[in-house]
Amino acid sequence: MPQSTENLSDDLVHLGRPARVEGRHVNLPVELGSTFVFDTMEAFETARDARYDTGTLYYGRYGTAASFGLEDLLAQLEGAASVTLTSSGVAAISSALMAFCASGKHLLVADNVYGNTRAFCDSMLPRIGVKVEYFDPMAGPALAERIRETTCAVMFEAPGSGTFEVPDIPAITAVARAAGVPSILDGTWATPIFCRPLTLGADVVVASMSKYLSGHSDCMMGMIASTRTHAMKIRKTVGAFGDKPGAQEVFLALRGLRTLKMRMHHFDSAGRDIATWLSRQPQVKTILHPAFDSCPGHENWQRDFSGAASLFGVVFHPCPEGRIHAFVDALQHFGIGVSWGGYESLALPVQPVRTANPWSEPGQLVRFNIGLEDVETLKADLAAALPLIDTVGAPLDAQ
Repeated sequence: MPQSTENLSDDLVHLGRPARVEGRHVNLPVELGSTFVFDTMEAFETARDARYDTGTLYYGRYGTAASFGLEDLLAQLEGAASVTLTSSGVAAISSALMAFCASGKHLLVADNVYGNTRAFCDSMLPRIGVKVEYFDPMAGPALAERIRETTCAVMFEAPGSGTFEVPDIPAITAVARAAGVPSILDGTWATPIFCRPLTLGADVVVASMSKYLSGHSDCMMGMIASTRTHAMKIRKTVGAFGDKPGAQEVFLALRGLRTLKMRMHHFDSAGRDIATWLSRQPQVKTILHPAFDSCPGHENWQRDFSGAASLFGVVFHPCPEGRIHAFVDALQHFGIGVSWGGYESLALPVQPVRTANPWSEPGQLVRFNIGLEDVETLKADLAAALPLIDTVGAPLDAQ
């Protein structure tokens, strides 16, 4: 059953800041600092020996009161034993993988992962002797056939990047656990408001906090949530890279999280509304939105998620690429950008990269992020631009 989020409104408002005191700040101020000083060598050595423990003040790179508060809040939301912050979502992915990968090991990666995850797996991991194998994200229990004695981890996303297939999370994590292999899931899309993968068997959840979690397109940060078994290995790996978000990012993330539940429920409603409207337009071939039965894995989404984010894909009927570009260029209320999860709407043509199962869907794929603009305004904007896909103009005829 989908995870209940009934009490998250209270947690999002109150967790991650000090207990009640008179005259306290509503938002924690930006906490700047690198060096902590101690009055005795005994106190210094105690802090040094516990420096990887959340809450221990030793040196700013290991954490501050504000960053520990943010980690505690995120751990509560994810149902995690521990959360470690990183300077970006890509840093969270790379660090989580490096916590388990080593020379001679075999890594299983879903074929629909984020492009930067694939880039790290293809360009960096082979340098240290890791064999990367891509698998069909919809394999489910059949993934067991891919497990080797040297398999060190299974990396996947729910839903997949760009194409939004929803894998069978419990089936994949069960295969990994039966083999004693940790599973790492990128849960950026759903956030813990709509899915808590650790409750579905995942060992590690990574997310870009630059997206929905901070929510305002001004914060670069990532996070790694994990079970107790893997918490210290992850913290020490991130520490070895010397990776840490800045004080301003911690402040922005804490501020943004306060409205996460409200924003996600709006995004769910607005995203479905726009996707439904688009599905009725003659230029549209397929809607790739987990809440729609046209999306692979829709039944998995129904079982494991309690809502949907506002990021989805639309496959338009085949036409010259120039017409798709003209359509996107004509949109007045949709920006063109590589990120998502903020308050602004975005549109971006996407060309999926697949190696295990080549992407063969005819037509042009465009990814939409629905923001906080009025839904009717966005529909009118789309309606004005869609005819450009049908219009045969001189520049487009040349393609």
